[in-house]
Amino acid sequence: MTEKQQKAAAKKFAAEWAGKGDEKQDTHRFWMGFLQKVLGVENADEHIKFEKPVQYKGHTTYIDAYIPETRVLIEQKSLGIDLDKKEPRHGDELTPFEQAEQYSQKLPLSEKAHYIIVSNFETFRIHDLDKQGFESTYEEIKLCELEKECHRFGFIIDKNKQMHQREMEISNKAGILVGKLREAILSQYDDPNSPETLKLLNVLLVRLVFCMYAEDAGVFEQHEQFGQYLKQFPVEKLHIKLQELFEVLNTRPENRYRYMDEELAAFPYVNGGLFADNSIEIPKFTDEIVDLLINKASAGFDWSEISPPIFGAIFESTINPETRHSGGMHYTSIENIHKVIDPLFLSELQTEFNGLIKNFEKAKSAVRDRKKHITESQIAFEAFRDKLASLTFLDPACGSGNFLTETYLSLRRLENEALKAIIECEYKSFYKSVLRHRDK
Repeated sequence: MTEKQQKAAAKKFAAEWAGKGDEKQDTHRFWMGFLQKVLGVENADEHIKFEKPVQYKGHTTYIDAYIPETRVLIEQKSLGIDLDKKEPRHGDELTPFEQAEQYSQKLPLSEKAHYIIVSNFETFRIHDLDKQGFESTYEEIKLCELEKECHRFGFIIDKNKQMHQREMEISNKAGILVGKLREAILSQYDDPNSPETLKLLNVLLVRLVFCMYAEDAGVFEQHEQFGQYLKQFPVEKLHIKLQELFEVLNTRPENRYRYMDEELAAFPYVNGGLFADNSIEIPKFTDEIVDLLINKASAGFDWSEISPPIFGAIFESTINPETRHSGGMHYTSIENIHKVIDPLFLSELQTEFNGLIKNFEKAKSAVRDRKKHITESQIAFEAFRDKLASLTFLDPACGSGNFLTETYLSLRRLENEALKAIIECEYKSFYKSVLRHRDK
């Protein structure tokens, strides 16, 4: 789900639930819809548990909703309930948050909540239990603000897990489309079994996939620009027009024929050499190829959801097993990549970062010289970030680039965590200074 799609879904969801919501009747439907429609979680029922039992003061009571993989505990109240009001609960007077916090404390250590969400259908209060020392103990989001604020609920799901599942589904769909295109175009060559033909076909398919990605991901200025351009030509001329387009994509604007058609001139120059070889032969297209390329692959599939590692799977799907074997080319899955890069360097870096986090936690709870210890932690985090930036990696057998791409993404994720820690250090130091000034 793209950001634009998520905002549209959030707006629709908020309108659907405006002015309604009963704790007993609607909690299940509300949160299932929220996960599926707003956050794009497929098979949401596998990720969220309703009415999770917990023992409290000798009674079996039930948590309204709980998400195990991210340890999110949800305390749901009916519309109109005051979230600050204390209510009787087995002899205690508790606010909804205090009630949820008590439930969390009764869970096993491995299940204790990282986040608590308290909601009355109109308002969400997000409590990050790792930040309870901050002045504000929760973030508040109104249902009517959901369109603008939906990104703040990203913690609810395991993004890496969801992303991997989504990527695999997209990879399979894209691979099927490219495979069908491959077979249809291959049959049009004079000698479909020759190595030269297979090489030409592989180059052609990579170019086609790039163009479809470019028109969906904003590399080309107009949405579906590639497909719409080809759509205006008859089938028997399409291979010629495609060759012309490739030549334009390989030519800087200042070097192009100044009187070319506006539709053709609207395509940008693509550097990197993908379209540099003008000797590529494109056979005549058929109605089947046009339907696959323009209707199903271009207009019927969103290539902007393709992430760089997935292109490896598509790349592999364009090459037959014999060619892959002889050329030593094979797409490596993300899981298998980590079997290599984790023991080589990534696990060591993660362990080093975890040590810095432990020291920072000690600094936050220090009785004496707390600000000094936090400053030392900040310096350590900044040095760690500099270390990440200084690392250099080489993949001598680089094929589709998956090892290097996943290495970069993994390091960037680690750097983002370091940046968050640095920001928290700065906040802690600032907050301490404010309190000291206030006390004076």
